[in-house]
Amino acid sequence: MQTTAAVRGLSCTACGESVDPGIERCPDCGGVLVVDFDVDAVDGPADCRPFPPEATVSIDEGATPAVAVPVLADELGVGGVTVKDEGRNPTGSLADRKLSLAVTAAVADGADRVGTPSPGNGAQSAAAYAARADIDSKGFVPSRCPFLNKAMVNVHGGDMYVVEGRYADAVEAFADSDEPLTSVAPGHPFRVAGGTALALELLADREWAAPDAVVHPTGHGETVLGLERGFALAADAGLADGVPRLYAAQPADCAPIAAAAADGATDPAPVDHPDTIVGPLEVPDPAAGRAALDAIAATGGDGAAVPDKEILQAAVDGCEMGPEVGATGGTAIAGVRALADRGAFDADEEVVLVNPVAGSKEADLLRSHLMSQGM
Repeated sequence: MQTTAAVRGLSCTACGESVDPGIERCPDCGGVLVVDFDVDAVDGPADCRPFPPEATVSIDEGATPAVAVPVLADELGVGGVTVKDEGRNPTGSLADRKLSLAVTAAVADGADRVGTPSPGNGAQSAAAYAARADIDSKGFVPSRCPFLNKAMVNVHGGDMYVVEGRYADAVEAFADSDEPLTSVAPGHPFRVAGGTALALELLADREWAAPDAVVHPTGHGETVLGLERGFALAADAGLADGVPRLYAAQPADCAPIAAAAADGATDPAPVDHPDTIVGPLEVPDPAAGRAALDAIAATGGDGAAVPDKEILQAAVDGCEMGPEVGATGGTAIAGVRALADRGAFDADEEVVLVNPVAGSKEADLLRSHLMSQGM
């Protein structure tokens, strides 16, 4: 596998074992693997890429806008709030940063077909990047997966198995499948590296001055882990001046990571009966949950579990204050409000919110919320 000079291999977040690229989980303990960079070989952000540009399966993901939202900053009583709008990625979600790298790794290993379980956006992104690489893909999605995602999986030429039930049922179907697929499933080390790329870009947006806090709507926790890795890498390499506190925002009825962080637990307890309108975040048993909790603890962060009703209203408010967000992005706004109420931020602090999904992808949820209010 052709990687950049700064990549030493993969390391396990649970036991510390070092392995070569090409493995999805730690062979010793099953822990989440992450890309291990040689800090001494990092002279700039380009050195933090796991693959050279000519070897990367890309649709020009990244370079998303960071939009200041002064009205929200005033409401929260903080120095500044910025929304990093990941909905501007090629297929409309943060998943593109992850699947670009995961599909690149799969192609480098000789894969001709990739597969993943997904609530929707990941399957759509995997299909797009597989098509770009001229290989096949298959997404395992629950029946409640939005029509837009299902349609676009097929438009990109991908195959799809629609599983009756919820996301956990799609995960089980993927695990039980005996089809010849190369996995690019949540928790994949190069999906985590997509979060690392996001952290580095957030710092570049700010001319390498780290914000005080980042609030991320969280499902599997792989992006939270990737963010911590990226911020720490930049700080260790002397590119940035610190590591921000990381906060995982989740819907109250499916908040395994946020609940564990609030309780000081080291491992999230799976949610037996998840029930949230925020489909991308209805992940009852997160693939990178334990590693995400370690990342949150390492930065002095926390979790915030917020009700669906507050999430939907926060999304509507967010569209009035800044860039378009849907229910997923609204989770960050509802989460930062809850955190501010708990005294999480000082008056001069700079806070970044991540909007993982384009607001137009979840417009039906916001419209239904407004209609329920008689609008």
